Amino acid sequence: MTYNTIRYEVEDDGLLLLTLNRPDKLNAFTVEMCEELIDAYGRASQDDAVRVIVVTGEGRAFCAGMDLSVGGNVFGLDESMKPTMEDLRERCDDPAILKGVRDTGGRVAMAMYDCLKPIVGAVNGAAVGIGSTMLLPMDFRFASEKARFGFVFGRLGITMEACSSFFLPRIVGLEQALEWAYRADIFDAAEAHEKGLVRGVFPAEALVDEAKAFARSLVKDRSPVSIALIRQMLNRNSAQPDPWQAHLTESLAVFYTSQADGREGVRAFNEKRSAQFTGKASQMPPFFPWYDKQ
Repeated sequence: MTYNTIRYEVEDDGLLLLTLNRPDKLNAFTVEMCEELIDAYGRASQDDAVRVIVVTGEGRAFCAGMDLSVGGNVFGLDESMKPTMEDLRERCDDPAILKGVRDTGGRVAMAMYDCLKPIVGAVNGAAVGIGSTMLLPMDFRFASEKARFGFVFGRLGITMEACSSFFLPRIVGLEQALEWAYRADIFDAAEAHEKGLVRGVFPAEALVDEAKAFARSLVKDRSPVSIALIRQMLNRNSAQPDPWQAHLTESLAVFYTSQADGREGVRAFNEKRSAQFTGKASQMPPFFPWYDKQ
């Protein structure tokens, strides 16, 4: 896919800098950006040159929300349809449902959730609406002092999207999520940091370098297969009602990795040297994926 709204730049050490690139529109989100981000996260999962992802925005904004200037249904939805929950459950990948009913931000969030590489956000400016909710499936978020956030859906008469009703309470707690969603106000980076939405706040000129340094520290001398499995296991098993699913997936994960990169890791530990892992996230163990996406 050729990207018109984002940039996909892989650096020599395996860091992918993914940049929202509509600066003249404050990187406002469109259906085209949705499709390109979905492609980029799927591509990164299978791109063994990519070890970790940093996401930022071009210009003075991260993402100022949905582009409300487009004609028709600004969310790209087909108003001629009358979908039911059964339609979504049974026909979620039917093109009519996929493109005409399913939330575009949610489709991006699911692509991020499914991604096999760690994702670090570098929020360089305004991150409002989908600009805030697309941050939530990321593993870590850093912000510029100039960043502004807002779950402003109530002001527009709509609801939370991009799977944010799943992610936001898990990050900041239910009470704080309710307050931000009810008030639908804009808040600054200091509040986002205080309430746990972002990990750190930096001067604008240092933000991306700080995020990159942190991202690199996550994957240096680590097995790509181990990282991919850990990301999926923690994201999915932490939402299970009991530890049984964790036990099942961990059993298979340890069984297969112990015979692959794990063998080299043990040897390197005993020989007091850095491990030279050869596993690839594009070639996962045979039990993966173990989860039912439906």
